[in-house]
Amino acid sequence: MTVTDLRPNIDHWAERVDLAAAFRWTARLNLHEAVANHFSLAINEDGTRFLMNPNQVHFSRIRASDLIVVDANDPETQTGPDAPDPTAWGLHGGIHRHCAHARCAMHVHSIHATVLASLADSNLPPIDQNCATFFNRYVIDDGYGGLAFEDEGERCAALLTDPKKKVMIMGNHGVMVIGATVAETFNRLYYFERAAETYIRALQTGQPLRVLSDEVAEKTARELEDYPEQDVRHLAELKAILDEEGSNYAS
Repeated sequence: MTVTDLRPNIDHWAERVDLAAAFRWTARLNLHEAVANHFSLAINEDGTRFLMNPNQVHFSRIRASDLIVVDANDPETQTGPDAPDPTAWGLHGGIHRHCAHARCAMHVHSIHATVLASLADSNLPPIDQNCATFFNRYVIDDGYGGLAFEDEGERCAALLTDPKKKVMIMGNHGVMVIGATVAETFNRLYYFERAAETYIRALQTGQPLRVLSDEVAEKTARELEDYPEQDVRHLAELKAILDEEGSNYAS
């Protein structure tokens, strides 16, 4: 029996376990920032009720049973036990209210994505296969207006209404990644950070960049979108490692 076979009588248990594993691995990869970042996962049809990490709990300690339920249409959510902090409410609430296709949303201040977001030109050119994954599939927010309280969250949500754009490079801030499932979204977050790292390190050499043509970049992006089950297998392997280590993430 693995840890994930122990399923308490809590709604949306499988989704909670997936999200808890994503928190744990994000911490292991050092993509988080102290207790300041947030993941969310919609649990109703229109996406306005969602699971989220409790306020200021370190990603490395989050368990499936710790996740709270937030209602984007009910401000009273902010007064409950372990309520999300106001910036989590503002940013994720806005996205889940206005972007039904964003079933899962992951926001981090990971190092290389944030460096990219700090450049005057935050575009990610297709200089390798990972960078090509995101060709014409991200949006740049160049209107940072301070902490993501409700008004700022609403503004950011308006930039993610195109279902093709599943990454928001948040200028002067970090990155927001959306997807249909935890596995899809975490896989996208992982590869975006790798792509940003490759680009930033390439810039540091001071040498000319080898940029793919638009045609090859788009072809590569489509091929990777259709690649079978990479995201599902990626998360399954991470959960298997956590289970073998005796992690309590699925408790």
